[in-house]
Amino acid sequence: MAVYELKTAKKPPIKDSGIIFWIRKNLLSSPSNILMTLLSLYILYIIIPPFVKWAFIDANFAGHTKADCTGDGACWIFIRVKLKMFIFGFYPESELWRAKLTMALGALTVAFAVIDRVPKSVKIASILILPIVSFILLYGGVFGLEVVEPSKWGGLLLTLVIATVGIVLSFPIGIFLAMGRQSKLPIIKTLSVFYIEFIRGVPLITVLFMASIVLPLFFPEGVNFNKLARALIGITLFQAAYVAENIRGGFQAIPKGQYEAADALGLTYWQKMRLIILPQAIKVAIPNLVGTFISLFKDTSLVMIIGLFDLLSMVKLTASDRDWLGFDTEGYVFVALIYWVFNFAMSRYSKRLEKKLDTNNRD
Repeated sequence: MAVYELKTAKKPPIKDSGIIFWIRKNLLSSPSNILMTLLSLYILYIIIPPFVKWAFIDANFAGHTKADCTGDGACWIFIRVKLKMFIFGFYPESELWRAKLTMALGALTVAFAVIDRVPKSVKIASILILPIVSFILLYGGVFGLEVVEPSKWGGLLLTLVIATVGIVLSFPIGIFLAMGRQSKLPIIKTLSVFYIEFIRGVPLITVLFMASIVLPLFFPEGVNFNKLARALIGITLFQAAYVAENIRGGFQAIPKGQYEAADALGLTYWQKMRLIILPQAIKVAIPNLVGTFISLFKDTSLVMIIGLFDLLSMVKLTASDRDWLGFDTEGYVFVALIYWVFNFAMSRYSKRLEKKLDTNNRD
C-alpha cells in the first residue's frame, strides 16, 4: 500500500507576486502605462509638496484669534474656533448635549448594523427606534425638552439628518417604483414609468425649489411644513427615482429561470418578490445603490439655496465673519475631508457587503 507524504506548498516565484510584480503589471506593463505613470508622478510632485508645506509645515495650530495666524501656512485655528458651527450650526449652546447624544446614538446604530456578531433583532430594533429618539432629542417639545426649531439645525448635523432620511425613505419607495415599472398592470406601469422618467429629467435644485415654494400650495389650509420637512420630501422623492432604476437593473440581471422556478413552486407575487427576486436584485444593484447614496450625501449641499445651512454652507457663513475674513480655504479643505471620510466609509462597506453576499465564489 503506497504511502503519500504531504509536502508544504512552495511560495510562488518573486516575479509573480509582491510589490515589484504589482508595479510591473499595473504601472509599467506597456509604453503607454509607463508614460501615464511618469505623468501621474510628476503631477503628484507638483501638488503634494506645496500642500504639505501649506497644511502642516507652515500651518498655525495654536492660538485663538486671527492675529495668531502668521506666515503663509494654513490657519487651523479658524477651524477649531468655528468647529461648533461646522458640526451643529446654530443649535443652542445649552442644548448641545441633545445633538451630541443623537449623533452618538446614530454612530452606535451604524456600528450595530455593520458588526456581524450583533443579533439581527437588535439591528432592526435600533434602526426602527433611532429616528423616533433622534426627532425627540433634536426637536424636543416632550419630556421637558425645550423646542429647537429645525431652522437652528445646521452643519454636519443637518447634513447627516438630510442624508439619512433621504436614504432610508427613498429605498423602499424606489423598490415599489421598480416593481411598478416591471408590473404587467398597464396603469401601474405607466404611472411608475412617468414618475421615474419625469424626476430623472429634472435637476435636484429644481425639485428643491418646487418642494419649498410649490409644495405648500397643495397642502390643506392651515397645514404647513417647515423648510427642512419640505426639503426632505423633495430629496426623498427625487432619490427614489434613481433607486428604482438601480433596482430595475437588478431585476433585469436575474435569469428568467428564477421567475419560472418561483412560479412553479406556487408562490404568490409578493412571496416571489420577497423571498427570491428582491434579495437577488438588491445584491446585484449594491454597487449602483451605494453610488446613488454617495451622490445624495454630496447633493445635500444644495439645500443652502432654500435657506438651510448644511455643512458646506457653514464655510461661507463662518468665513464672512469680519474677524475671520479670508480663511474660507481652510474651511473648504476641512469640509472636503469630512465628505471624503463619510463617502469612503460607505464605499468600503459596500465592497465588504458585496463580498459577503457573493455566492459565485469569485475572487
